[in-house]
Amino acid sequence: MRLFMMVSALLIVFFVIGTVSAQSTPSSSRPDRIEQLQQQVADAKSSADNAWMLASSALVLMMTGPGLALFYGGLVRRKNVLSTMMHSFSMMAIITVLWGLFSFSLCFASGNSFIGGFSHLFLRGVGAQPEAAYSATIPLQTFMIYQLMFAIITPALISGAFAERMKFSAMAVFMVLWSLVVYAPMAHMVWGKGGLLNSNLGGRFPTLDFAGGTVVHITSGVSALVCALYLGRRIGYPKEPMPPHSVVISFIGACLLWVGWFGFNAGSALSAGSLATSAFVATHFAAAAAAIGWAGAEWLRNGKPSALGAISGCVAGLVAITPASGFVGPMPALLIGLVAGVVCFAMVTRVKARFGYDDSLDAFGVHGVGGTVGALLTGVFASKLINPVFKDERGAVLGSGMIDGNFLQIFNQLVGVVVAVVLAVIGTLAILKLVDLFIGLRVPEEQEIEGLDITQHGEEGYNWEGAAP
Repeated sequence: MRLFMMVSALLIVFFVIGTVSAQSTPSSSRPDRIEQLQQQVADAKSSADNAWMLASSALVLMMTGPGLALFYGGLVRRKNVLSTMMHSFSMMAIITVLWGLFSFSLCFASGNSFIGGFSHLFLRGVGAQPEAAYSATIPLQTFMIYQLMFAIITPALISGAFAERMKFSAMAVFMVLWSLVVYAPMAHMVWGKGGLLNSNLGGRFPTLDFAGGTVVHITSGVSALVCALYLGRRIGYPKEPMPPHSVVISFIGACLLWVGWFGFNAGSALSAGSLATSAFVATHFAAAAAAIGWAGAEWLRNGKPSALGAISGCVAGLVAITPASGFVGPMPALLIGLVAGVVCFAMVTRVKARFGYDDSLDAFGVHGVGGTVGALLTGVFASKLINPVFKDERGAVLGSGMIDGNFLQIFNQLVGVVVAVVLAVIGTLAILKLVDLFIGLRVPEEQEIEGLDITQHGEEGYNWEGAAP
């Protein structure tokens, strides 16, 4: 009997404990479930952002190859098509290795106001964890590979100025040195932690450059002009006609550039949110307006619009909207594109002819000038409603550009342009002299006449032997 009573008492105790536990479990687990739900939402956002950034990385790489390779390749004479396309393709290989070893660290590791440090040499510390200073939702490795695509296309743009006359070996050495001496400091100053011109992380002169107006286009365009002046004109220029050997190829390349530029600009939001959408829309509208602006100006001047003019205008608009894409709405984007199309047309057709320099594929006229137009107009049209980039100590949103009452931003934009120009001129000239001293920059006259495809690479772009008449 006593045993029965003891067992009964234990059962009652277990029942009571179980009941209390069952009643208390939902209330105690509710915070846990909320925390789990929040983590799931954060993981979903991170996955979405990461997917968009990887897709954007591929789009930007497509801008170099095949986009720029085809665009530039069609604009040269047939005997130089492969050598010109190799300029772009070789950057995809050379700059990638350089980026992994040194350049990423010099651009984005903590350093001083002008250059990054050495903490990320050989991609040390670049893994799956985000770097909150750049983006809190994507792995630092994703950010690294995305920024690499910018580092690849920037020196490739310069090659348009010295096409058809520079040694391949000299080109390769020049591009490596230029990436370290010019690109890395400029990228760090504008986008890196502690950079002199960084608008997001407290730079001394906060320059608004969403996707590379100063870092990519002004530096490459001005460097292109320096290269063109240093190397001199091609043999026969400007007396001999040197028309593009295939506008069709260039047309395809320009269309690929237009599509790839969505990764360039919208991807610079570093997330798949509304800012990426705004940059995407601004990019498209500016490209369309610039194509119309250039073709319209050409139509008035020559009596007819050309396909080459239309695609050149498109690229000019894409260049100009690059710094502004994350700060302006569709209507200012239309105006920026239209202005860039007309101004770049005037530079290529009038100013270039007046001064007589041989910028073979108009890298300066489109990228240098278009980038400058875009950078300055960003200071005018940047809106806090699109991107509230500036805030006071209490977190209140301040005006972004002149239309918000921030007239000082025009000065900051001008400082960014001047820094890019000075760095590009001094750095490029020094590198050219160094490479010319040890390697020699220009191919011999007989090789230039024969063509760089044969003399530099031992092959031809087109083999018509045995083709049907």
